[in-house]
Amino acid sequence: VQLQASGGGLVQPGGSLRLSCAASGSMRSINTMGWYRQAPGKQCELVASVTTGGNTNYADSVKGRFTISRENAKNTVFLQMNSLQPEDTAVYYCNLIQALRAYWGQGTPVTVSS
Repeated sequence: VQLQASGGGLVQPGGSLRLSCAASGSMRSINTMGWYRQAPGKQCELVASVTTGGNTNYADSVKGRFTISRENAKNTVFLQMNSLQPEDTAVYYCNLIQALRAYWGQGTPVTVSS
């Protein structure tokens, strides 16, 4: 399985960005896709995840600001990030879990700064 992420960049505080991640390869019908992030000097943390059935999970720090969604037919997951703050600055990684295995995409940097 390969994951290709896109959509990071530089944005001012209060702005928005949308991340996308497309999965290809041997996909199972049941899986969980999500986004993790790692800020400088901090541990990697789960931002949000969504199952093929549409169940979502969010970190408390992003609830109400970020929305995760997916298009199962295209094996693609999105992360809509609104009201971005400097503390959201990090490298964001796409993740897929299926059959007890985890796959990772390349990181896409998000910088929130004025």
